[in-house]
Amino acid sequence: MPAFVFRGALALFLFLLLPRFCPALDEAFSVSITCLPGGTISVERAGEPSVIIGTVLAIPDTTRWPSFTASAWGEEGTVVATAVNAIHILLSVEKGKGRTLSILPAETVAPAAGPGASIITDMKAGRSLFGAWAPAVGSAVTVRSADGRAESGAHRPLLGETLRISMVPVENPYFLEIENRPGGRVTAWYESGPRLIARIIRPVAGVGRFEGTIFQERGRIRANHPGVIDISTSPEGLVGGFQIMPLEHASSSEMQGAWKMTQWMIVAPAPGGHTLKGTRPMFSGGLLPGPGRGEYLWDLWATYGRRPLALVRISGGAWTGMPEVSGRQDHALEEVTHLRLYFPFTGEPQEGGN
Repeated sequence: MPAFVFRGALALFLFLLLPRFCPALDEAFSVSITCLPGGTISVERAGEPSVIIGTVLAIPDTTRWPSFTASAWGEEGTVVATAVNAIHILLSVEKGKGRTLSILPAETVAPAAGPGASIITDMKAGRSLFGAWAPAVGSAVTVRSADGRAESGAHRPLLGETLRISMVPVENPYFLEIENRPGGRVTAWYESGPRLIARIIRPVAGVGRFEGTIFQERGRIRANHPGVIDISTSPEGLVGGFQIMPLEHASSSEMQGAWKMTQWMIVAPAPGGHTLKGTRPMFSGGLLPGPGRGEYLWDLWATYGRRPLALVRISGGAWTGMPEVSGRQDHALEEVTHLRLYFPFTGEPQEGGN
């Protein structure tokens, strides 16, 4: 059975078990990066020994300011973007602009990182920290001194210091259901029931050449930050995808082209709601790349459950996998009437008290 079919069936099965059962949230873990050439990158879960997942090749000698527009909508001292080809950390907001530090795989370049402002690793794009162990937007970041005693808020780590990312679970819905039409509803389905969280201003109709999608499979999350959900429509090795963004980002000078092109879905808060930028569940806290092909976490539930998945309905039909589309095709998704984004989980469902 294809992985995307298994994942969708598993998520639907869990939802149908409600209210008798409640699936576990994404599990807590931490990533430690020893900031010196040859330094180890390791992951630790409660009650388990740490596991080395990579090595540092180079450390930064600067930070990036001003960084990408949406970085200023994150929380200082946290992960502000998670993607198959980069992790960005918000150090501070200065004069309304974010100052960031990045973590990159050596095999690719992330334009948002900036020259000299990144920890370069030997991990592959779409794998390890950029795949199975990817932290969600909002994950806390601290820096420990070289002697291992003092720990402070995030700053550019010096030689020998340890940067630590703590992934702490937050409440997320089981999935988002999106009506792909002007005025369409964005509904988040929680254990307690559905919540209307946004309305569609501009539906998506096309696919574009978003570079990082080359490292992700179709129907999977390529990137998430306070102003974007980036979804791949192409198989790994090819480029193709589309983006969902809040109205505030679409109104920024950086993204004016989104109003003229078909590759962006633009969403606004539901009536009476507040801003969407940088807020859960769409633009913080949950969506992430998840395990790549061949990666295995601590058990089957974690391996498949930590893969957020996008399903669609074509012309109002049954739920099915994302159409496979590569390159720029302005009308490729015109027949998509509904979209579902399933959120990650890592634990076997536990019996609830309802």
